[in-house]
Amino acid sequence: MIGRIQGTLVSIHPPRLLVDCQGVGYEIDVPMSTLYQLPEVNQKITLLTHFQVREDAQQLFGFATETEREAFRQLIKISGVGSRTALAVLSGMSVNELAQAIALQEAGRLTQVPGIGKKTAERLCLELKGKLAPDLGITGKPQVIEASSEILQALLALGYSEKEALLALKQIPPDSTVSDGIRMGLKYLSKS
Repeated sequence: MIGRIQGTLVSIHPPRLLVDCQGVGYEIDVPMSTLYQLPEVNQKITLLTHFQVREDAQQLFGFATETEREAFRQLIKISGVGSRTALAVLSGMSVNELAQAIALQEAGRLTQVPGIGKKTAERLCLELKGKLAPDLGITGKPQVIEASSEILQALLALGYSEKEALLALKQIPPDSTVSDGIRMGLKYLSKS
């Protein structure tokens, strides 16, 4: 397996790069988040990679950070999510935003990524729950994230829109218990 590429950046044709490694040119597909961090053409570059062999193709994917590569690997493990969809997700949101959306079970945030429909977003939330947050840098304690998720779900179940519930959630101190959080959320929503 090819785990890292270091060489000279020859060309950029989003989402594909051409990297020359001692006379061999590697075509590497990258998410937009990695694309924004690239040096100028003809400069040295180092990318972490994921090499994928399929029946009809061999593809090399490049990432600026280990967290991006790990998120990509978690995404492609999900049934119905291919490498193109995984790149689209990582191009549409940062790894921290993705991990937070999964931890809070916010399928609506995932549907904002082009190519991700409601069913795919719900599948991502279900299958990635607990897999991204511990490893990929979610800030805050896991129980705080769990409490926020339960508060959000309770407000949604009470008939508030996702936008209203998220606004209320921002007003609640992060260390609140679920019952206190729901109470404070309802108090905030009744005033607005």
